[in-house]
Amino acid sequence: MEFIAQNMAPIMFASLVIFLLIGYPVAFSLAANGLLFFFIGVLVSPYSGGSINLAWPLLHALPDNFYGTRVMSNDTLLAIPFFTFMGIVLERSGMAEDLLDTIGQLFGPIRGGLAYAVVFVGALLAATTGVVAASVIAMGLISLPIMLRYGYDRRVASGVIAASGTLAQIIPPSLVLIVLADQLGRSVGDMYAGALIPGLVLTGIYMLYILIMSIVRPNSMPALPLEARTLGHGVISLLVALLVTGAISYAAYRYLAPNHGDNADILGFAVGVIVIYVVAIADQRLGLNLMSKLAQQVVIVLIPPLALIFLVLGTIFLGIATPTEGGAMGAVGALIMAAMKGRLTMDVVNQALASTTRLSAFVLFILIGARVFSLTFYGVNGHIWVEHLLTSLPGGETGFLIGVNILVFVLAFFLDFFELAFIIVPLLAPAADKLGIDLIWFGVLLGVNMQTSFMHPPFGFALFYLRSVAARVPYLDRITGKQVAPVTTGQIYWGAVPFVLIQVIMIGLTIAFPQMVMRYKSPAMEPSTIDLKLPDMPSLSPLGTPPADNGAAPAKGGAPAAPSTPDLSQPPSFGDAPAKPAPAPDLSQPPKFN
Repeated sequence: MEFIAQNMAPIMFASLVIFLLIGYPVAFSLAANGLLFFFIGVLVSPYSGGSINLAWPLLHALPDNFYGTRVMSNDTLLAIPFFTFMGIVLERSGMAEDLLDTIGQLFGPIRGGLAYAVVFVGALLAATTGVVAASVIAMGLISLPIMLRYGYDRRVASGVIAASGTLAQIIPPSLVLIVLADQLGRSVGDMYAGALIPGLVLTGIYMLYILIMSIVRPNSMPALPLEARTLGHGVISLLVALLVTGAISYAAYRYLAPNHGDNADILGFAVGVIVIYVVAIADQRLGLNLMSKLAQQVVIVLIPPLALIFLVLGTIFLGIATPTEGGAMGAVGALIMAAMKGRLTMDVVNQALASTTRLSAFVLFILIGARVFSLTFYGVNGHIWVEHLLTSLPGGETGFLIGVNILVFVLAFFLDFFELAFIIVPLLAPAADKLGIDLIWFGVLLGVNMQTSFMHPPFGFALFYLRSVAARVPYLDRITGKQVAPVTTGQIYWGAVPFVLIQVIMIGLTIAFPQMVMRYKSPAMEPSTIDLKLPDMPSLSPLGTPPADNGAAPAKGGAPAAPSTPDLSQPPSFGDAPAKPAPAPDLSQPPKFN
């Protein structure tokens, strides 16, 4: 009994792992494990030597944990249903289809152009939807048949689609970043600002990999044939449109700068974008032939999602809106975009609401289970056990980071990123904070690592999403009429392996170059450069008397006479003769009351 009592924390954690490996739902495994070991902990606490702090009245704290600021009243978590709803409405609105078709036409003439288009659109969808499932399924349905039609290697095509969809996990407004910020006790806005550069760098590395593959294995990703380029040529027209937009933006900036200060550059850019968008719409509707068909389509298709990105992320980064308010505005913007395309129907709204409700309930049930587990785990001093275990790793901070990333990478083979965020992160955060690690940087690092949970064979969810929409049997292509071979599960898994390695490289880059994340902090101010200037104030004089230097003759040498210091031990004089001070009482005699 003493052994069990004094080692309750590791036994409890090992039991949770066994529960999860057996296959029980995570939320119920957490709650059942917490309640079971609460009962055991109360019984064996007399044998623990004071290391177990559990008693039956402690269960009264659970309702407060459920309905307090940690779960049901948590404003931060309210952003999750907003961003989920926004992403599903955008996916149903056909935005992904329009983007993939247009960007594919733009990059089509170069080798690997469709793969570049998939990565680019994946980053745009990540910045608008924040939902991995929506991105992977949309691009799998739209781009995979096109890539197979024009001779792309199946492993390359499936890997690019799955990896691009997972960008929604690290590029704001990512759902996992919201959860990580909540679990680490940090601002979601700071987490978004810290994750932006790593997300863009990872997107660039994906494109670099495609470039290398197009050189090493050119037949694995051929260019789009001429007959498939329905928008024709017009890149020069697009470049001219970009230059005109830049000129208009600069002119608007110079005009607005005197009155709007630091916001003039953003307002000027907005003016330039609105002008070129209106010109493209007018050119398309009226047939003015000011722009090529390709330039028209690129401007008309790209600007609405970019405007939505600014509506959501721009307002958050500028401090105009909180992440929850930004999510609400994004949901409204998604409804407006779907309505403008004529695809806002009650069926679309019902599907979006049902999917949002399911995901939100999934997250909340896991969080409630985690609160039950943590109540018992903290009661048996499990957090102290984990902290001592992690801080005693050899190598100090570096050893801690290597050990934690290996642990999360291995657990990602079996656990979803929500489960990792609710179970593992609360145990790691105190140790990281004790070692002096910035928790925003630590959260972004864990977010990049957890991204691999979507790509790990055999349990990667992105691979499952792609498997659900990829062809399982041979089919006839509707354009060419040729029979196309199916995509096997092995090809999907092998296609994911290079991108898992890229994500591991990105973890190393985040550790090696922390300033990619730490830029979220405003620059430090050197105290020695601070110059405080106080206004000149007249010297104070007793009430009813003129200032000390009023009419005073200057001292010899031209220097003014020093003001006399008032006697603050006496009451102020109002021009009367000063009253004689009262005699001190004789304390050696008893007091008289007559």
